[in-house]
Amino acid sequence: MRFISTEHAVKRQVQAFLVVFFIESAVCQIRYSVPEEMRKGSYVGNIAEDLGVDAKRLKSGGARIVSGDGSEHIKLDVDKGNLVVGNRIDREQLCGQTSPCSLNFEIILTNPMQLHSVLVEVLDINDNAPTFHEKEMHVEVSESALPGTEILQVSATDLDVGINALHGYALHPITNFNIKVLSSLNGHKYAQLYLSDALDREKEGHLLLTLSAVDGGEPQRSGSLKIHVTVLDTNDNAPVFTQPNFKASVKENIPEGSLVVSLSATDADEGKYGQITYHFNHMSNSIAELFHLDENSGDLTVNGKFDYELIKLYEIGVQAKDQGGQSTSTNLIIEVIDVNDNAPLITLTSFSNTIPEDSPSGTTVAIINVKDLDSGKNGKVDCSVDANIPFAIQSSLKNYFTLITNGVLDRERKSEYNITFTAVDEGTPPLSTSKTITLRISDVNDNAPVFERSSYEAYIVENNTPGLSIFTVKATDADWNQNARVSYILEDSSVNGVPVSSYVSVSADSGVIHAVRSFDYEQIKDFQFRIKTQDGGSPPLSSNVTVKMLIQDQNDNPPQVLYPVQTGGSVVAEMVPRSADVGYLVTKVVAVDVDSGQNAWLSYKLQKATDRALFEVGSQNGEIRTIRQVTDKDAVKQRLTVIVEDNGQPSRSATVTVNVAVADSFPEVLSEFTDFPHDKEYNDNLTFYLVLALAVVSFLFITCLVVIISVKIYRWRQSRILYHSNLPVIPYYPPRYSDTLGTGTLPHVYNYEVCRTTDSRKSDNKFGGAGGQNVLIMDPSSTGTMQRIQSEKSILDEPDSPLEVGFLIKHSCLC
Repeated sequence: MRFISTEHAVKRQVQAFLVVFFIESAVCQIRYSVPEEMRKGSYVGNIAEDLGVDAKRLKSGGARIVSGDGSEHIKLDVDKGNLVVGNRIDREQLCGQTSPCSLNFEIILTNPMQLHSVLVEVLDINDNAPTFHEKEMHVEVSESALPGTEILQVSATDLDVGINALHGYALHPITNFNIKVLSSLNGHKYAQLYLSDALDREKEGHLLLTLSAVDGGEPQRSGSLKIHVTVLDTNDNAPVFTQPNFKASVKENIPEGSLVVSLSATDADEGKYGQITYHFNHMSNSIAELFHLDENSGDLTVNGKFDYELIKLYEIGVQAKDQGGQSTSTNLIIEVIDVNDNAPLITLTSFSNTIPEDSPSGTTVAIINVKDLDSGKNGKVDCSVDANIPFAIQSSLKNYFTLITNGVLDRERKSEYNITFTAVDEGTPPLSTSKTITLRISDVNDNAPVFERSSYEAYIVENNTPGLSIFTVKATDADWNQNARVSYILEDSSVNGVPVSSYVSVSADSGVIHAVRSFDYEQIKDFQFRIKTQDGGSPPLSSNVTVKMLIQDQNDNPPQVLYPVQTGGSVVAEMVPRSADVGYLVTKVVAVDVDSGQNAWLSYKLQKATDRALFEVGSQNGEIRTIRQVTDKDAVKQRLTVIVEDNGQPSRSATVTVNVAVADSFPEVLSEFTDFPHDKEYNDNLTFYLVLALAVVSFLFITCLVVIISVKIYRWRQSRILYHSNLPVIPYYPPRYSDTLGTGTLPHVYNYEVCRTTDSRKSDNKFGGAGGQNVLIMDPSSTGTMQRIQSEKSILDEPDSPLEVGFLIKHSCLC
């Protein structure tokens, strides 16, 4: 009868036994039982409920079955938290006669990592009937055999176990024969056929017996053996073995053809009744294939390969039979001795192939399962990894090892490790197995960007085009990918109160520095700013560097003449006495160039002159000297044009006109350089002038107050401008300048007081003592009043304008 059960009935038969033992805080073992031959998808147990966790935890933790021998038979339904049958389970194929039969596997969860051991016991159902090694047997029995004589021993094999295993034997008919049901040392039942009543060959020479073997299952299953009994003539003595039972031991690696044991039996009869042959008795087909029994000599030899891990003990029945039909049986016990013929097996249960470089010591990297099918010392395994890596291996559960970190990881020094597990058993000689895994170290942002230099200097020529690329800074980051992606930022600062961002900018990606404006060397010669580089990590790391920007001068400014001062309406004249010797210093042209370097090197040349043979200009110092003796023939009015050039490329120049008066007396100068028109525009209305004078005086009083305040503010402002000015220092030659050679310009200084009448062109000159000015300025627009220069005035119009120095103070007198 076929075993039939409904799904509901199966579920009621499944009994779950939860045995929880804590190795660590996250390790336990659960036990279930399930009948064999369950259909695929059948319920085994609720693992989530038995673990005390929510089914969602199984799904979020990536629960899976690993490393077990039941991975193909038992499946995990993560959504419901149930264990179900994966494939049809045949207990006899899976475990043979081993009882109990169980499937062992582990369930692993991550985040946090948990390992649980699960044992599923496969329960036997009565799906196999007992079978005999042969369908029919022929037995010869002497008619002289006495009742109680043993005829043969025979056994049936039932693949089921427990109550479903072989239960007993039945013989039909039992007229002359009967059976005894006996048990071997390992509990296996076999039937011993014996003669219950004397035989009479003359009455019945052939008998057919049916031996049935039944199991204890529900429904009960059975198998039968036909025994043909031939009654022979008298044979008084049966063979007798030399010992009641035989024992032998063999190593599992014994070669084929090797002798296991020699069986021996004797028969007291003579002739053909004394000739003994040996035969196998009550054994399975699989065992019969492993051995060969010489029926004449009784030598038992190896005919196959042994495997200690599958079967450790063999029990073989051997029958000794004479030619007269008498026989006797004995049992041969063969013990298989284990040898170290199995290398350890390494199974990678869980593995994180990438870990961050900042993982703390003790971080779990992998869990491996190591098994050795051998037993005893041959099955004891030790696992290790290389000693020169920052990893160690620890034993957790039985046959499980955990790989953890035990040092500092640095991706920048080593980004990948090839870790080799080596499992060695304790056999002789020891066997080993290696397995290599590749572990990659992922990057964390632990390195700040570093500039190639500690500081930078960049140069740019003034008058540049805005947006011009000036210089490139570069930084590198030892990290990887996004953490190594650097960007550049211009740090906030100011240059002379102006944000540095209005001077330069930096490309965030390339580090190229661009000029935002056009630079003027005369306004700013250099400045410093800081650039920060920042990586793309989280949080980002940064560093900075100082960049010094140096502005290079360009010849963009012409020389500026400071002396002699060129006025719009006045004529400036230098007086040279006619007694002047050769080399007499007439005056000195003072000029300045606000550029720098060779662009500010000035040279002086005489461009035009009334008499080129009379004067020369020093090319380096701008001094105008006589080159010959002055004579009476020389014109009083001499006009010199001096050109001042700088040394730039291309050069720039400026010109100045110098008026020279060749005369010994002041009246001669006046007659040449001035033309005094008669003043005929006096108003006869004296009252009008008095009223006008009163109004002007009142207006001037008020204006003076405003001017005084304005002058104070103006002077304060000019002092601030001069304090911040970058103009070069210009040599100043005072009015009393004299040459060290004694031929200075007008070494005797005179004051001239000129009095004139309103209607007369005559003038009276009074010569005073030394202490005046050597430069006379004649104002042609004057209405008859001579103006005399006695003091100096400095004018600085704007910070960007060139320095102008003049000397003009007016004094007048009316005669």
